[in-house]
Amino acid sequence: MTRNHHKNASSTNTLLFLITCAGLLGAALIADLLWTSSSSFSIASTWAIGRTKLYVIPHSSTHNATQVDDKEIDSRKFLTGTYFDLPAPDLEWEEIPSAPVPRLDGASIQINNIFYVFAGYGNINYVHSHVDMFNFSDNKWIGKFDMPKEMAHSHLGMASDGRYVYVVSGQYGPQCRGPTARTFVLDTETKKWNSMPPLPAPRYAPATQLWKGRLHVMGGSKENRHTPGLEHWSIAVKDGKVLEKKWRNEVPIPRGGPHRACIVVNDRLFVIGGQEGDFMAKPGSPIFKCSRRHEVVYGDVYMLDDEKKWKTLSPMPKPDSHIEFAWVVVNNSIIITGGTTEKHPITKRMILVGEVFRFDLDSFTWSVIGKLPYRIKTTLAGFWDGYLYFTSGQRDRGPDNPQPRAVVGDMWRTKLKF
Repeated sequence: MTRNHHKNASSTNTLLFLITCAGLLGAALIADLLWTSSSSFSIASTWAIGRTKLYVIPHSSTHNATQVDDKEIDSRKFLTGTYFDLPAPDLEWEEIPSAPVPRLDGASIQINNIFYVFAGYGNINYVHSHVDMFNFSDNKWIGKFDMPKEMAHSHLGMASDGRYVYVVSGQYGPQCRGPTARTFVLDTETKKWNSMPPLPAPRYAPATQLWKGRLHVMGGSKENRHTPGLEHWSIAVKDGKVLEKKWRNEVPIPRGGPHRACIVVNDRLFVIGGQEGDFMAKPGSPIFKCSRRHEVVYGDVYMLDDEKKWKTLSPMPKPDSHIEFAWVVVNNSIIITGGTTEKHPITKRMILVGEVFRFDLDSFTWSVIGKLPYRIKTTLAGFWDGYLYFTSGQRDRGPDNPQPRAVVGDMWRTKLKF
């Protein structure tokens, strides 16, 4: 009986010991999991190094960040809270009078010293339907005039011949309504508008330019705002008049999508950056409330010349989108201000761009020539008397938080030297 009592007591003690060990191990695992979780999702100037896998900035030839183990980390590429900011020299920026209204996804055209700023969101529920004018010579906003009631309010395609402004498609209304196929032409001397033949299909934020006597429209998103379009159409125009009744099919662009810069210089057409996908209207929403969808931002650069075949050039220093009117041409170079890059690999939040990029048209190479006062997308850029100007857009939340926040009408300028 005594032997059995000791045997039972020993078994009980062993069981209690095992339960205690299991409890301690479980507590340790839970504590480790909580620590890992809190470290992985905090946005700070540097990311905590622990047992979790870490992310590094992707190589320029890829579109996504890569998971690596601690031993593989290159400290020079370690992911910071300001994901994918590139080293860039400081520029001396001067703030000048703000635009009369804040604008997001607006459009702009510069004709000599006058800067025309079109449409755009005031906020997600309100869109502008007018044009503001800025005089670069006096650094003053000098007036405004209305757009046609049938004209889109944001995500426009736009080009100018130095007097007439050709306006293509875009989104009609606030939130995430779809695009229209309507097109218009503005005489900037008389401020009169006329209609042009509609596009073969509605397009959202298509790349648009005048080239070789024709108005070219390509890419953008289709009617749902999300599906990339590859189609490329053109129509002959001269002095504000359309010379044909129908749009002509041209060689499709290699990669579709909206929010790209489209520039003609040295008799060649360039399409730079952009993205595939965008927000869509929430199904059944009476106000077309915006609903997030997967997007891929890229830095691809394509060119058309006399051969009429798309050529792929060196990509941007990093993926960049929302740059439709964020460019100027200076000293045989294309200058691009701001934009958005790939989503944060952990938080999946939109990340704004704060660099000023230069594309040298002699060497077809890219460089980073400066920083903006803050990160910002859909800037409207101009150049006058040696100064680079930009206004409007949606800026970041602060130096350590590159996510978008306030829609602004701020205007800045800096003396460009390169």
